[in-house]
Amino acid sequence: MDDARLMKAALAEAAKAAARGEVPVGAVLVRDGRIVARGSNAPVGSADPTAHAEIVALRKAARNAGNYRLPDCDLYVTVEPCAMCLGAIVQARIRRLVFGAPDPKAGAVLSVMEFPFARLNHRPEIVGGVLAGESAALLRGFFRPRRNK
Repeated sequence: MDDARLMKAALAEAAKAAARGEVPVGAVLVRDGRIVARGSNAPVGSADPTAHAEIVALRKAARNAGNYRLPDCDLYVTVEPCAMCLGAIVQARIRRLVFGAPDPKAGAVLSVMEFPFARLNHRPEIVGGVLAGESAALLRGFFRPRRNK
């Protein structure tokens, strides 16, 4: 798998979110090495607290597949998923989760909480830290001017 190439596609989605004034998080859903859905953060613009990049991509892929289960898909997301998104990833039966930067404030994979995979009937393979520096730099660039105000 070309994790770096696919994470770059997720980073492009994150940049789209930043251009709209959303926290820059992007996601791509991949089947057989091809991107089948893209998502970028949209909770502010859509007035929808569930419109995280991961959820947006999962919804598109499920709609296109006609099934909420996507067991042959891998999800690439620029930032460690929160508990809501990780729950959706498990429910969708995503085969592999690849994320970039850790999220020390809301990350549910390893940063803030350790998701109880041992008790679940589905456990995605998890790979963290892919292009983490680029993902973190995008977030820093977005938040720096807001903090300086």
